[in-house]
Amino acid sequence: MTLRFICKAAASVSGSGAEYPVGQSAEQLAGESHAKPKVRRKVAGADQEELLEPEALADPDSCFYEFNGVKIHHKVCHHGAKEEEADAGKIGLPLILLHGFGASVFSWDRVMKPLARVVGSKVLAFDRPAFGLTSRLSYFGQSGIGGGDATPLNPYSMAFSVLATLSFIDLLGAQKAILMGHSAGCLVAVNTYFEAPERVAALILVAPAIVAPFLMRKENQVDKGEKRKDENSNSDSRENPFVRIWSAFCQLCMNLVGLALKMVKGMRDMVKTLYARALSAVLRSTLAVMLIRMIIDKFGIVAIRNAWFDANQVNDHVLQGYTKPLRAKGWETALLEYTLAMILDSGSKPPISKRLSEILCPVLIVTGDTDRLVPSWNAERLSLAIPNSTFEVIKNCGHLPHEEKVDEFMSVVERAKSTRIGGKPSLSSEIEIDISTNPFGFPELLFLNWKLPVSSTSDLDPSSSHTNFAMNSFNGTTATP
Repeated sequence: MTLRFICKAAASVSGSGAEYPVGQSAEQLAGESHAKPKVRRKVAGADQEELLEPEALADPDSCFYEFNGVKIHHKVCHHGAKEEEADAGKIGLPLILLHGFGASVFSWDRVMKPLARVVGSKVLAFDRPAFGLTSRLSYFGQSGIGGGDATPLNPYSMAFSVLATLSFIDLLGAQKAILMGHSAGCLVAVNTYFEAPERVAALILVAPAIVAPFLMRKENQVDKGEKRKDENSNSDSRENPFVRIWSAFCQLCMNLVGLALKMVKGMRDMVKTLYARALSAVLRSTLAVMLIRMIIDKFGIVAIRNAWFDANQVNDHVLQGYTKPLRAKGWETALLEYTLAMILDSGSKPPISKRLSEILCPVLIVTGDTDRLVPSWNAERLSLAIPNSTFEVIKNCGHLPHEEKVDEFMSVVERAKSTRIGGKPSLSSEIEIDISTNPFGFPELLFLNWKLPVSSTSDLDPSSSHTNFAMNSFNGTTATP
């Protein structure tokens, strides 16, 4: 829906006509009024009167790759001065960059060349659908989940981004690659690993927007506790008949609950379908388009500045880079389709937080100490939940370490590539949870009782058996914990 503002001339309230020169006709007045400049509608400073095709906004080094009917905008940076050297096979593993929500290839602009030098290979960054200069397509499927022949793959779904990432690995002619994600891009990186772990050499998660599990217990205490529980249970069962009666009653209750859940499953599926259809109708309405324009206009620039520790670094170049995609046709409808796909995708698979322990490749987690969007303590908990991970905090830095603190960020990545780094302290020795002080069982209160003495990898003992693994994947070799 395009809104136009038209300036019209009107007579004065007094109606005397003294404000106008004598003998001036109404036609002349109308002509002067039309000569006045028209108020142009803008969203976050981006002109909305003349929206362009995404390709018309491309940079000289922009590339477009068509995948499942979507023209994906991307850029490639080579590690050497000559492209021929990269194509000759004298390279390490390539690196693929996955931006966060509301960002684009532009957010990686300052680190692509340094990263190519560090990894000694090609670095590729692409705009995920709904962002940057990737083409905007209409999608009216029934779900955000990639389906079979009957339901085409939703370009705004997580499944599409995962398959596109794997396709770019093929495009680079590599068997596997290192994935670096920022914020919501970390979800794509981790999901890509779960989709094809053999094709992901290592993960670098920058300010990851992944909810870390709240409850973590000592490994040795878990084993001992379960063993003690079994022994006590067997002993009580032999000695106390009331325990056997109580156990039977509890089992009966569980069976009844299971039966009730089976009975309402059909109703739940029906309600879920109706909810999806209603939500789709709302988010695809004209009102939703108007609201998303208002939200981006009022809070877009504020959100960009809030992502930095030092908002003074957010200059016109940064603002123009982030708002440039708002000049592309269909940006608002694509953003709504992305939102819809994320909501409908949320219940399709087990939460990532429950699968973090399954990640076996080396993982580097980087965050800023003053991240207002995704707090650093969440990233620290992630590092404790992922086996082969290391955790780094950059001082005086917000949500965008790769933009705000380029030198420090590159030092962290280079250190991870070239040295043996500590994964993290053993869960059995570094995490203490006092459940007695939290009788209500709220995860948020439980987290306050954690004791996390290690703040960075520099505090770890490299001789510890728990920190003895290498991220040799950065050098193109296989790392084993």
